[in-house]
Amino acid sequence: MDKLIIEGGAKLKGEVTVSGAKNAVLPILAATLLTDEPCLIKNVPNLRDTNSMLKLLRSLGKSAEFDKGKVMVSKGRETNYIAEYKLVSTMRASFCVLGPLLGKLRRAKVSLPGGCVIGARPVDLHLKGVKALGADINIDAGYVEAKAKRLHGAYLYLGGVYGSSVLATDNVMMAAVLADGKTVIESAACEPEVVDLAEFLIKMGAKIKGQGTPIIEIEGVKHLRGAIHSIIPDRIEAGTLILASLITGGDILIKNVQIRHLGALIDKLDEAGAHLGHSDGALRVKGNRRLKAVNITTLPYPGFPTDMQAQMMSLMSVTRGISVITEKIYPDRFMHVSELNRMGAHIQREGPHAIVEGTKSLSGAPVMASDLRASACLVLAGLAARGKTSISRIYHLERGYENIEKKLINLGAKVWREKE
Repeated sequence: MDKLIIEGGAKLKGEVTVSGAKNAVLPILAATLLTDEPCLIKNVPNLRDTNSMLKLLRSLGKSAEFDKGKVMVSKGRETNYIAEYKLVSTMRASFCVLGPLLGKLRRAKVSLPGGCVIGARPVDLHLKGVKALGADINIDAGYVEAKAKRLHGAYLYLGGVYGSSVLATDNVMMAAVLADGKTVIESAACEPEVVDLAEFLIKMGAKIKGQGTPIIEIEGVKHLRGAIHSIIPDRIEAGTLILASLITGGDILIKNVQIRHLGALIDKLDEAGAHLGHSDGALRVKGNRRLKAVNITTLPYPGFPTDMQAQMMSLMSVTRGISVITEKIYPDRFMHVSELNRMGAHIQREGPHAIVEGTKSLSGAPVMASDLRASACLVLAGLAARGKTSISRIYHLERGYENIEKKLINLGAKVWREKE
C-alpha cells in the first residue's frame, strides 16, 4: 500500500483539465443494464470506482471494454441478477444496479453497500421507491432481494431526514423507465449528475421530464435502445482544484468546467474575497492571501455541496478570522478535523458544526485519510503546509480523482508516492 508525500510551499501555476464526473459515470454505467444494445460512454474518468463498476457489470453478464476515456458496454452472456458482496461492499454507488436490474429483469439481489465511512447512509429511500413501483422487498444475510411480476407507475415522495437522495433518485428513475404507466418523484435530487443520467436515459428512448427540479415525471416505455453519451465534467474535482490554487497562492487556468454547476462554491469564494475569472468553459483562479473567513452550511444541490466541505475546511484553516462550517447532509462527516489539527489547524467540533479559527500556517505531519473527500482535504492542507506531509490510505483518493498526482505535479507541486 502506498502513501502520498507532499512537500508544501509551492505556488501552483499552469493549466489543468477537469475529468468526467465520478458521481455521474457510475449510475450511467449501471443504466446500460436496461438494454441489450451497445452503449458508448465517453469522457469516462479512469478511477478505482469506475473499474469497480465495470467489474460489477461484467459479473452481471455485460461485456465492458474501457480504453482511453471511452467505455463500450454490450451484451455478453445471459444477464445475472445477483450483485455480490465482494463487489458492492467496496463502493456505495454500486447499489444503483438495483433499479436497472429490477426494471429489466423484474428481479434483483444486491448486497447492502459499502464505500466511505462518513456516517449513517441507509438505503431506506431506495427501498421505499421501488416498493411504490410494485416490488416485493426482502432483506436477508446482507442482501436486498427485490421481485416484481410487473412494475407500475406511482406517485412517490423521496425526501429523507437530510433532504433528497441522489442515488435513491437514480435507482427509482432507472426502475421506472420500463414500468407501466406514469411515475412522479417528488423531492427528487436536483444534482447535475442526476440530470446527466436522465439525459442518457432519454437518449436510450426513455420519457422523462423535470430532471434538475424537485419533481421528475417518467412515462414508462416497453424497450430501451443503445446510446452514445459523454459524461459531464466533475464539479467536485473542479472545486478542489480551485481551492488548491487559492490555498497555495497560485495562478491556475482550469479547463472543462461547467461553471453553472459551481454556483454555491463560487458565491462563498466571492464572499471570501477570491479572484475568479471565467469564460468559455474555463476558470482562472489567482490565489489571494487576504481571504477572509466565511460561514458554510452544506445543503442538497444547488446548496453548498457536502463533497466540498472538507476541502473548504482546509482553506478556512489558513484564512484569517473564525468560520463556522455546518454539515446538514452527513452530520458525522468530520473525521478530517483531527487530522487537520495534527497539522496545526485550530478546529473545534460541536455536533454538526466545526468552528475553524484561521492560523497563519500549517506544518507537515503524518496523517491518515478516512474517506474520499477527507483525502482531498489533506492534500490541500499538505500543499499549503511547511515541510513534508505524509498521507496514508490514499486508495480513497484514487476512488474519485483521476491522475490527481500527475495534475498537481504538472502545476508545480512537489508530490510523490512511497510504500507504507
